[in-house]
Amino acid sequence: MNSQRLIAVLKWSTAAVVLAGIVAACHLKLHVNQTTVALTLLLYILFLAARWGLRYAVVMSIAATFLYNYFFLPPIGTLTISDPQNWLALFAFLATSVVGARLSERVREEAEDARLRQREIEVLYGLSRELLQTENVAGLLNAIAPAVMLVTHADAVALYLLDGDRRYLAGDPAAIPMDEIGMRQHALTLAGADTVTDTVTATHFGVLESRIPIRVGVRPRGLLIIKGVHLSTDSLDAIGSLVSIALDRAQALDSVTRAEAAKESERLRSLMIDSITHELRTPLTSIKASATTLLIHDPCGPNALDAASQRDLLTVIDEETDRLNRLVSEAVEMAQLDAQEVHMAFTPTDLVTVVDAAVDASSAVLADHDLHQHIPQLPPILADAGYIEKVLINLLENAAKYSAPGTPIFISAERHPVTVTLSVADHGQGIDSSEQELIFERFYRANSVSRHTSGTGMGLAISRAIMEAHHGSLTVTSQLGEGSVFSITLPLASQSLV
Repeated sequence: MNSQRLIAVLKWSTAAVVLAGIVAACHLKLHVNQTTVALTLLLYILFLAARWGLRYAVVMSIAATFLYNYFFLPPIGTLTISDPQNWLALFAFLATSVVGARLSERVREEAEDARLRQREIEVLYGLSRELLQTENVAGLLNAIAPAVMLVTHADAVALYLLDGDRRYLAGDPAAIPMDEIGMRQHALTLAGADTVTDTVTATHFGVLESRIPIRVGVRPRGLLIIKGVHLSTDSLDAIGSLVSIALDRAQALDSVTRAEAAKESERLRSLMIDSITHELRTPLTSIKASATTLLIHDPCGPNALDAASQRDLLTVIDEETDRLNRLVSEAVEMAQLDAQEVHMAFTPTDLVTVVDAAVDASSAVLADHDLHQHIPQLPPILADAGYIEKVLINLLENAAKYSAPGTPIFISAERHPVTVTLSVADHGQGIDSSEQELIFERFYRANSVSRHTSGTGMGLAISRAIMEAHHGSLTVTSQLGEGSVFSITLPLASQSLV
């Protein structure tokens, strides 16, 4: 309070000294005419109104009127006026000064109001941007109080929710007493008020405090308390609405996410059941038929099978058992990759060695195809050789499975500044552009091939998960009827994994 009085005294003193200086300069030094003096004093009064307000301008205009009369209107040196026209000039000067000062004050007030409105709009925009950055309810509840405090520059902000009597505070804990019973009663009282605005702003212990109800429609949700900041009631109500809308939005997104997750889980479950059931039934049928045949034809009886037939049936049982084991292994491996429970040892690895091992392991399925390799001399890659070999075996088997016998399969590699790209190309059926990204999802199989060839739809999903664990990528470029090119990208051993 003392500082405000001191500032007021300094302003009045400065205004009086400047007015005296103008009059003295015009009267003693410049010797200007009456019109020039009047315009100079009028300009000074307008300046005071624009800078310090109307009261300074009105008082100084009255003082300037007397000084103008005393020093510049004849008879000079007295407060009397001999010429009636000078009376008219004097009153015109006073009226012009007061009216001009009032207009200038009005412009200043409107400019100040515009600045305040701009600041409040910036506060609302900043708050909406902060609240929109968080989409889950738990994160949003923890972010609301700090976000409001950040954009409003408040001393402290508290959020109280009726549901569960939850409280969230940002700033000085001692600034806002968080009494649950009092908060609950106050929130219910404000939310049930019949006034146009429910926001309450008051001064407690010399600090401005605003209490804003948070509602869902007409139902009370909680209370937002902002300490130590002055904002208009409209802006405070808008802050409350933004908080409520942000909570509604986060809850809606959570509900949508849960619904989509449940839908996706159901879709994957159906796909898994369909795929696994089909893939399991085929080998089980073969195993059952072979075993039944062996049991029916007693080796010691008259209808015993010859050694070659017995061996064929046992071979079927052995191969189909391996197929079942591979299906189970793929399902387990996919689950482990999803849970990040697979340990990979990334070491400098020779890509040519990995490719040769994958080709040898796939020799049976590649027997009916011409394999062309074009791999230049490459530096070591940073990889787990065993897992990269699995990826290449899967790509080679797919290339052989989905292309006609006798068609060629190409393996090529290309070096980039920090990576190496290895590609497996075929002249098979190709993949429709709408399905080229879907084939990497678990249990998905392209419509054009799912009815003609066996498979679980897990191979490419496992391969992509392995490549992502290597900080690499697995992509496909394909055209129906022309074939497909699957490419994997791996970092060079000279580049550290990030």
